[in-house]
Amino acid sequence: MSKTRLISIIAAAAAFLAAPDMAGAGAASIEDKAAAPIVRKGSVPVNCIDYYYEIRGEGEPLLLLHGGLGQIEMFTPVMPVFTDHRQVIAVGLQGHGRTPLGNRPIELPDIGADLAVLVKQLGYDKVDVFGYSFGGGVALNMAANAPDRVRRLVILSAPYAQNGFFPEMLPQQAAVGAGMAEMMKDTPMFLSYKAVAPDVSEFPKLLDAMGALMRKPIDYSDAVAKLTMPVMLMYGDADMIRPEHMIDFYHKLGGGLRDAGWMRENMSKNRLAILPDLTHYETFASPLMATMAMTFLDGGGKAPNWAEQVGK
Repeated sequence: MSKTRLISIIAAAAAFLAAPDMAGAGAASIEDKAAAPIVRKGSVPVNCIDYYYEIRGEGEPLLLLHGGLGQIEMFTPVMPVFTDHRQVIAVGLQGHGRTPLGNRPIELPDIGADLAVLVKQLGYDKVDVFGYSFGGGVALNMAANAPDRVRRLVILSAPYAQNGFFPEMLPQQAAVGAGMAEMMKDTPMFLSYKAVAPDVSEFPKLLDAMGALMRKPIDYSDAVAKLTMPVMLMYGDADMIRPEHMIDFYHKLGGGLRDAGWMRENMSKNRLAILPDLTHYETFASPLMATMAMTFLDGGGKAPNWAEQVGK
């Protein structure tokens, strides 16, 4: 198998994957801004996993969770948007970036439970949470299991169940494992991992752990039903998630079931955004995405009502 073909399979296969170096498009509009510097960093041991974290900026706290086979740095193109008026707590998820894999399987509910403990240990009572792809699944489970810790939630490019992916991807997901490690040595997935991982020899084990996760027929419908905070779902119009699943997810949150009404009297507190001209491997670096997400997290976004305009 050629390396080009392997990259294609890995990119398509990883249920919650994003290759950090695939993020080039779209960053130019915020290139004149700089992310707030790191003011605090370190590791917090939770349930035998030493989670690495970085804290930047000032303001209301925002927990930022990266995609699978990625790390905190994948948000570099849009980090200035997040740190503009927020204190961002960016965490390396289990086995990713600077956080060691440990000796337990990768399970989204377990990582979500860990993060609820982590934010408390860092001194936060309640945080907004933004999770992309693999991180979106973690964010969903964290919010479901510890709703008292989450004020608002953004889930970007993540399904609530395995059937949310296009069916042709499932066999590719099942193929992910340590056997691919050697041929991935020149890919952005490995190179970005190598740049920060405490033990690079764990990369094959990480592939095995992610492959094991993706082979499970997961369905977090019960977790969706436990979400009590405002939620925004965001996807690219060319995402790896089926459009029908995006709508179904929104329906499960009570959105899109009826007209909102003249005065928004039937308006859901939850939101759905399908962004144009974006694939799964680009949504996390989109300035449009970051701006829309922050507008929601800040509690804004309502356009002027026609009746309000006429009544002025």
